[in-house]
Amino acid sequence: MTPDSDPLQHPADAADLKRAVALLETPSVTARMAALAGAPIEFGMSKLPKFAHERIHKIVHAALHRAASAALRTVGDAPSKGASTKTHKLAAALSGAAGGLFGMAGLAVELPVTTVIMMRSVADIARSEGFSVSEPWVRAACVEVFAFGGNSKSDDAAESGYYASRGMLSELTKGATRELVHLAGHRGAHELTQAYAKKQTAAWMAKLIDTVATRFGIVITEKTAAQIVPVIGAATAATMNVLFTNHYQDMARGHFIVKRLELKYGAQAVEQAYRRVKAGEALALPERAGG
Repeated sequence: MTPDSDPLQHPADAADLKRAVALLETPSVTARMAALAGAPIEFGMSKLPKFAHERIHKIVHAALHRAASAALRTVGDAPSKGASTKTHKLAAALSGAAGGLFGMAGLAVELPVTTVIMMRSVADIARSEGFSVSEPWVRAACVEVFAFGGNSKSDDAAESGYYASRGMLSELTKGATRELVHLAGHRGAHELTQAYAKKQTAAWMAKLIDTVATRFGIVITEKTAAQIVPVIGAATAATMNVLFTNHYQDMARGHFIVKRLELKYGAQAVEQAYRRVKAGEALALPERAGG
């Protein structure tokens, strides 16, 4: 690997990649929620009615589809604009507090609101990393963030939790990515061709959302279980939503740093460098000023 193709040979990019690894290879959001609740997630899971699991997953699928449609199509498109992470955390806290007052019954109302807030925050972070959220493939990358629950103790140490999750999505996304890149190069195509392509892209996006929603639904079920712990009330539910939003903001920041570096160096070079950093082979590189 030559210096020009190795992000670790460029201090600023190396510092960014180190930051991405630190963000993406964190303890799972489940572990963080359990620590906040003061009890293992298993306790809440044992108290969660069986019918609730199916209901939660239906709510999650609907919420993620709505968020992808509403949040990603209405957010402004200004690449490199600073992200308003604190504003989104506050909004999530207010939503969580309201949901905490009604417990399980409030999930159908609170979750769609929180998911839209989180999706807007993810898109905001994508913009701040220089991406245009009007691009379909960038919107897809925003949805992918919700598949990243973070590392768990069961993860194979030889396999990154982040790249394991990306591997799960790769077969679904790579064909669509090729199509989107092709379309981007043929913006002057016939109107009928464009209409067909738009329909195909929408169908692929729906499939991606369904795939991610299945994984995200597991985390939401665990979050709901954590909030069943007796000490959880409106205030703690608000804090739980801040923690939850903060986790996915971190995942988004790390994901779009990696995506940005991939555009510059190529996916394979960045993955190799990522794994080297994760293994501790490049931790002595200088940090970027103010990073």
